[in-house]
Amino acid sequence: MDEPQLRCDSHRLRPFVQSARVHHRGCSRPLQRAVTDFAADVPFAQAMDKLVEHYGVLLGESTIRRITEAHARRIHADTVLEQAWPTQAGAATVIVEMAGGMAPLVEPVAHSADHRKYKQLRWQEAKLCLAHAAGSTRLHVGGTLQGDVDDAGQHLFHCARQAGLGVHSRVHAVGDGASWISAQVEARFGAQGEYLVDFYHVCEYLGAAAAAIEPLPAARAAWLDEQKQRLKTRCADAVLATLAPHREAPHLADENAPVRRCHRYLSHRLHQLDYQHAIAGGLPIGSGEIESAHRYIVQARLKRPGAWWRAANAEHMLALRLNRANRQWLAYWARQASHGVSQAACENTSVCIAPRRKTATLVAPFQPQSAARRSGPCPRGLGPPRTRAIRCRCRDHSRQCSAHGQGRNSRSSCRGIRPPR
Repeated sequence: MDEPQLRCDSHRLRPFVQSARVHHRGCSRPLQRAVTDFAADVPFAQAMDKLVEHYGVLLGESTIRRITEAHARRIHADTVLEQAWPTQAGAATVIVEMAGGMAPLVEPVAHSADHRKYKQLRWQEAKLCLAHAAGSTRLHVGGTLQGDVDDAGQHLFHCARQAGLGVHSRVHAVGDGASWISAQVEARFGAQGEYLVDFYHVCEYLGAAAAAIEPLPAARAAWLDEQKQRLKTRCADAVLATLAPHREAPHLADENAPVRRCHRYLSHRLHQLDYQHAIAGGLPIGSGEIESAHRYIVQARLKRPGAWWRAANAEHMLALRLNRANRQWLAYWARQASHGVSQAACENTSVCIAPRRKTATLVAPFQPQSAARRSGPCPRGLGPPRTRAIRCRCRDHSRQCSAHGQGRNSRSSCRGIRPPR
């Protein structure tokens, strides 16, 4: 588009750029918001296509990545976890769930010349949790990738506080058989919390044992249904008694002893199998909510085909995804607007792509001068004018030097007069 420009001495002034608070290679706050919105859900290359489709703006993939990661980093830094014990009455029952899922990470080999060629690929567990009041569909989600189990427990307690945890609230926790999950529930909620092993995980162990005990499919299904019914009626001891005679010999490895594994799994978790009480209270006995949250929060963005993340970038992107899942997206951008964070004020946050140019007072409109009017001295003191138009190599002559002719878009330092050929 045609942009009116002004000149003050040797400086070129752009009123539209100053009023819109953007500059060369810069992005305004609304554009940053649109970029982050797209790149939080799809790969950066697809976000570039969506930006062109919906706004007609073309940004490079690397620029989209830098803007998105900068805001994700800021969201992660602004996250404050509430750890004080509540003083209000709160909800009668708060349901919490926690589970882990693997995320792909890549790290360059230390002291390697080429980080693209020498790198290490690994998988790391992303610990995700959620909480909501019983009967409510409003979920509060938290999680960490680089943090340990104590950090995951802090996120779990914070989610419970947001869901309405009170001094008299009962906490119903569901998760798989991982010992660190039950340990965090006990450490964070004490006597107010009760932990239940996910019924589906228990059935996986029972199914493997049924295949070893009953070879016929019909008898196997009947045996499995009987054990499920026993678990739902507080008869876990009867299930263990049924499994005991079929346990494999001790010299067999665990992968070849499904009955022994099932017996050990249940015997170590008898106090976490009270499904009858949960069913009577209308509470969940499975951790399907947190398993689904792993798919649409973590895996949908971090676990894409061919995608490998640096650990810090994956942690920040997870914080961005959690921000959107917790419906804090509007509040974040409202804070940015109230703090006056724009492209011109983001130079220290890595959101800014290029340094801000100096400005001066607007004086007179800029008018390109013809060769006949090139009669004054060069603003950089490069000597008298010549009869032929010779390129001026001044850095400040982004438009045209009145004495030496053309000098547009010159990025090199001033090299004086080049003699005509």
